[in-house]
Amino acid sequence: MQSRPVCAASRPHRWMWWFVLGLLWMTGCAQPARQIAAEEPAWSGRIALQVEDQSSQSFSAMFELHGNAQNGGLVLLSPLGSRLAQLDWQNGHAQLQSGQETRSSDSLDSLLQEVTGTRIPIEALFGWLQGVQVSATGWQADLSGIASGRLTARRDDPAPKATLRIALTR
Repeated sequence: MQSRPVCAASRPHRWMWWFVLGLLWMTGCAQPARQIAAEEPAWSGRIALQVEDQSSQSFSAMFELHGNAQNGGLVLLSPLGSRLAQLDWQNGHAQLQSGQETRSSDSLDSLLQEVTGTRIPIEALFGWLQGVQVSATGWQADLSGIASGRLTARRDDPAPKATLRIALTR
């Protein structure tokens, strides 16, 4: 008995099934979009922080930041886009969500330090991102690359020394 050749057009393409499965997987991992007011400042990109102490800590993530030092939010994302942490603040109250754990505080600085491992001058950071040289104790910001989306800030005092690098995507 001789088998008949099957027309390639009549059988489903395996690559199409893999494409559909991949699309479903990516949709399942997607994070819902947050609503941000059109006039509210917002930035996204990559952030890296290196703290030079005995253990020489470093931290790197993609980020989305919106608002200002009084009311805003920061989302830290892994290279694959999954949410590592979300920090929201408003009216002197801050909330950090990391994994299944949620913590609240009256101090945005303490929760931000918990996430990054060191104090970051949040008020100055918002100024720097807008290209304004804002003074922050111990920190020196290099805004020469801000027009091309690059920001570097260094803290020499108080110890430990720290370097913050930001590369903006929008």
